[in-house]
Amino acid sequence: MGLSKAIAAAIAASLMLAGAAQAEPVKIKVAWIVAPTDSPLAMLGKAGISRHEGQSYTLEYVHFSSTPAMITGLASGEIDLGPLGFPAFALAIENAKLDDLRAVSDALEDGVGDAFSNRYYVLNDGPVKKVEDLKGKIVTSNSIGAAIDLGMRMMLRKHGLEDKRDYTLIETVFPNMKPVLLDHKVDLITLVPPFAFDPQINSVAHVLFTQKDAMGGPSQLLVNAARKSFIDKNRAALVDYFEDNLRQIHWYFDPANHDEVIKIVTAFTKAPPALFEGWAFTAKDSYRSPVGRPDLDALQSNIAAAHDLGFIPAPLDAHKYADLSMVDEAAARLK
Repeated sequence: MGLSKAIAAAIAASLMLAGAAQAEPVKIKVAWIVAPTDSPLAMLGKAGISRHEGQSYTLEYVHFSSTPAMITGLASGEIDLGPLGFPAFALAIENAKLDDLRAVSDALEDGVGDAFSNRYYVLNDGPVKKVEDLKGKIVTSNSIGAAIDLGMRMMLRKHGLEDKRDYTLIETVFPNMKPVLLDHKVDLITLVPPFAFDPQINSVAHVLFTQKDAMGGPSQLLVNAARKSFIDKNRAALVDYFEDNLRQIHWYFDPANHDEVIKIVTAFTKAPPALFEGWAFTAKDSYRSPVGRPDLDALQSNIAAAHDLGFIPAPLDAHKYADLSMVDEAAARLK
């Protein structure tokens, strides 16, 4: 083989290798806290719904105990996509200086219509009968600065109670909320699905107020966020992921699939069916947008409330830090 033919062959081989490298699926590292509440539904393992997974993208699931902890994950590249609570979203931009962070899709909304709103429980036979009774008591949330934590603080402030001055606040992971209340270690706990539907907790405790009560209306509780650098490099794969995610939402919320959904969820969580049967993926569950669009006006209002509580240095224009073009494109494919 002549020198020119050898060079041509080498170039052709290089192009083939480059093409193969480009064809490799994009790995998207996705954060989650509680399954199936805020986890990607693909994580539950139902085959045949996602059409692009394994083709244009693959998923890696990274567990966190709260959304504020995801800020470091997004900053370091440990995760690419995270369902941030409204306080964490603003803090990531203002405090962590992640100026390229973008809200890219809906993750979870609180108190939309008759859908679920986060619950704040006290014991039936305990000393707390009204919010004012929490003065001098111990309350707990999953993380300081989380959305459910801010809802609690706001409600207590409405009733003249301030952290440290009037009550003691500690952190407790969601699975340990029920034990610390039943053991009288705290006087109020914060619960999200599925923990809020535990028959035992609802037999010995009651809801003192909800997040919707505290916020005065629905909240954009969690918004999926990604950095612009990752978006710009992997936009096509993200559109495919959002398309598959919307398809997952539609399948799981289809009443015709409910019995199979309960089997899938209980197999994944190893929890009894009774914990999920009456509410999971029905109108009683947390609201998920069927087209994947977050309520940016609600997000802006929620961030303003967090600012009023002193958790965020300045108000934030949520619309400025949003890129919904990908989820809109994904939703259009399903029409």
